[in-house]
Amino acid sequence: MKVKYDREVDILYIRLTDNQIEESDEDRPGVVIDYDANGMMVGIEIMDASRRMDRPASIELEVA
Repeated sequence: MKVKYDREVDILYIRLTDNQIEESDEDRPGVVIDYDANGMMVGIEIMDASRRMDRPASIELEVA
């Protein structure tokens, strides 16, 4: 998994797999989910991230 926050455009992108993106759907305004050819989720794009969450540039990882 890769997480990237672009301050210039205020977009947070969470890449879940390296599969090729075949389709993208705007699940809710400003939230786009990318899917591969099999319908599996590939990534999540959050536009205007600084308005939707606290500190989008801060990443905390927890592995159980």
